[in-house]
Amino acid sequence: MEFSEAGDPASPRLRRVLLAFTLVASYEVLGEGEETGERGMVYNGRMSRVLVSGSVAYDRIMDFPGHFRDHFLAHKLHTINVSFAVEGVEENFGGTAGNIAYNLKLLGHEPEILSTAGSDFSAYRTYLEEKKISADAIHVDTSQLTSSAYIITDKADNQIAAFSFGAGKIAYGRLPKTEGAACAIVGAGNPDDMRVLPAHYRDKRLAYFYDPAQEIPILSADDLRKGIEGAAGLFGNDYEIDLIIQKTGWSEKELCERVPIVVVTLGESGSRVTTKEAAERVRAVGVSNVLDPTGAGDAYRAGFIAGYVEGQAPRVCAQLASAVAAYAVEKQGTQNHRFTLAELRKRYSDTYGENCPL
Repeated sequence: MEFSEAGDPASPRLRRVLLAFTLVASYEVLGEGEETGERGMVYNGRMSRVLVSGSVAYDRIMDFPGHFRDHFLAHKLHTINVSFAVEGVEENFGGTAGNIAYNLKLLGHEPEILSTAGSDFSAYRTYLEEKKISADAIHVDTSQLTSSAYIITDKADNQIAAFSFGAGKIAYGRLPKTEGAACAIVGAGNPDDMRVLPAHYRDKRLAYFYDPAQEIPILSADDLRKGIEGAAGLFGNDYEIDLIIQKTGWSEKELCERVPIVVVTLGESGSRVTTKEAAERVRAVGVSNVLDPTGAGDAYRAGFIAGYVEGQAPRVCAQLASAVAAYAVEKQGTQNHRFTLAELRKRYSDTYGENCPL
């Protein structure tokens, strides 16, 4: 989203309409895996370039066959000493930027990952290249290992996680080129990047979504306020939004005075999309067998952005986001799900009783 001929930013609605027209005119769906040999969306034509900043990480995911709540004593929370026996460990490709990029690619877009990886990145790079996701913009610092996440999930899908920044603690550095980009998302990652990129996108008049997530405790109240103001939308689950409200001192209503869309994800209860005009609840797409909620939020964000760049209303964007997230929770790991356009359309229409916007 750049400029009108006069050099002034076009209205948000006009920019979305023009972009949607361009996308619809240029997409030609080839079908199921005709180029990649696997299930996924394949397009022949111009795709939307989306700048995706955040972490690139190796995820070590573990399942705990019980409930965390049974192992915490309310009167001993000030002195916790707990160990969980888990059922195996699976290593997956992950990180907020990696996960969002993966889902955007499934949706037919061209993500550009802005992140710093480490000396052990080669396996991840090969994987991205196999998925036809460009790794060219990823900065590699060989003095550190790539970021790592250690995630334990209990039977109620509650999670306890630890994150080692590794190379991710090194700021990305160079500012990305915004020419030709449809929009951007500032995801949880290096704190310095999360401070610099929002200002850069505002300066370049590029629409961006702000998603501080796990970095909320690290970012200052002023950092959060500056990231939120001027964004096209704010993402967070209900706990994260409460933390943002507490830290910034802004109520959800006051957040909506500073950002056009506040999206609150509520797990199996769906999501809430709040604008200045109204708050709408969007139910989740039904899932018969939830295997792993890790990465569902990132899949949701990719789906929402896919709707946004097509000029869809926030409610429709949230419905599309929920449909994409449903596929993520049905597989172990954050980048192991697949879907075709036909499958996504059917799942969307079966749930919401209307045609899928893609």
